[in-house]
Amino acid sequence: MENQSFTTSILVDQSPNEVFAAINNVRGWWSGEIDGDTNELGAEFIYRYKNMHRSKQEITEFVPGKKVVWHVSDAELTFVKDQTEWKGTDIVFEISMKGGKTELQFSHVGLVRSFECYGGCSRAWGMLVGGNLRNLITTGNSQPDAFAS
Repeated sequence: MENQSFTTSILVDQSPNEVFAAINNVRGWWSGEIDGDTNELGAEFIYRYKNMHRSKQEITEFVPGKKVVWHVSDAELTFVKDQTEWKGTDIVFEISMKGGKTELQFSHVGLVRSFECYGGCSRAWGMLVGGNLRNLITTGNSQPDAFAS
């Protein structure tokens, strides 16, 4: 169990293609600054949140209506001792039908309980996927900064 990566899922009434489109509209649901393209295979983007988080993602899988994978090729998390904890991890979005609804299974493969950032990062993913992304999917409205105080 110690090496199990963080996962969460949501069910929505929208189609797999609508869910896929929302995932790839990263600026619409992921708080912070995003530089680069987020909606095609091979694209790379850099994410920054204040002075706490900087990471570079490459889109390594992009299957419309089914799956998106971001490979974290570089990372700097200033709030933990090992600032590169995310480096080499994969952020995976898998879309399927379940009981007449669309299920989005989210996994941050490599974000494990032994990481210092696991607690804070898993809470943040819960807010982003279960809150901001769900709202973008269901309402079409972009979200405000989830971490604003």
